Parts: sequence; C-alpha cells; structure tokens
Amino acid sequence: MRIISGKYGRRRFDVPTSFKARPTTDFAKENIFNVTGNLLDWEGLDALDLFAGTGSISFELLSRGCRKVVAVEKERLHASFIFKIARELKTEDLTLIRGDAFRYIQSASKESFDFIFADPPYQLNELSGIPSFILERKLLRKGGIFVMEHPKEYDFSSLPYFDQRRVYGSVNFSVFIKEEERKDA
Repeated sequence: MRIISGKYGRRRFDVPTSFKARPTTDFAKENIFNVTGNLLDWEGLDALDLFAGTGSISFELLSRGCRKVVAVEKERLHASFIFKIARELKTEDLTLIRGDAFRYIQSASKESFDFIFADPPYQLNELSGIPSFILERKLLRKGGIFVMEHPKEYDFSSLPYFDQRRVYGSVNFSVFIKEEERKDA
C-alpha cells in the first residue's frame, strides 16, 4: 500500500497477504484523487471512509490535509492494521470504528462530512442501495462529495446528486456532489 501525495506521500506499507480486502489500485486511487482534488480543497475537511479495508484511502485523505477522518472497518485484522499504521504515522486525526458500515451510517445522525468514500466488498448483497442509504441519512454536507467504488455492472446515474462515472481499468467510481440548493427565480 502506497500513500501517493501530501505529508505522508511516497510512504509504503506492506499489507499482509492473508487480507480479504481488495485495495483500490494506486493507479485508480491517484486518478480519483486528481478528479476530486480539482473539485475541493482537502485542507481542513472532515472525511468518512466506509469499508476502509487497508485504510489506504483514509491515510491518503490525512496525508492531503483532512482535519478528521473516520474509518469504518468490520474485519478485526484489517482494523488492527489500520490502527498500527495510524500509530506509525503518529496521527491523532483518524478515528477508527471497528464495526459494520451500515450500523454506523444509521447511528451517525449527528455527524456529517465534506467527503465520503465507500469501497464495499463487490459481492455484498446490499451494494446497490449504499448510495441512496448514505444520501438519505444526510451524512454528506452541502457542497460535499461522495465517491463509491463498485463493479462495472452498477449504474447509479439516475440517483440524486450523481455527477459522473470514472473508470480506471477494472475499477469503477460513481461521484456524487451535493450541490448547494438553488432558489428558482
């Protein structure tokens, strides 16, 4: 796992081979961060990384200047790895929640974020409902961006706030932007 840019840029961490997680490739991660980085300034933002896996996205967000990152990961070994890397980086800006992402979304009614990233397991039965679930819970602040990584079979273009789909090799991202509400004249 490699952190691409920012204060931890070019740092590498060996992910145990026993992990079930399918980390976002460096190529795809670099490209989606280029796209989203053109839409917002990371400095001082609050971010949520759902289905955090190795924590690669969480650490990239911290490296680029996010004020706070909440990483939600269910698997004990993966959560332990994220905790270990956070200690190595000596960061206190990461809040690790070892638990189910859906339960977190339901219980996080008082929290909201400028940026949300979700990379659920591709075989997850509830995968198709994740964008609606997140957007309905009002976790995303006005002007915020939500990125969902998913298999190519899924099309979220009919959902509210959908902005674009990006494809990098076999990795697909749907990008949602919660624009400021417009007042019609």
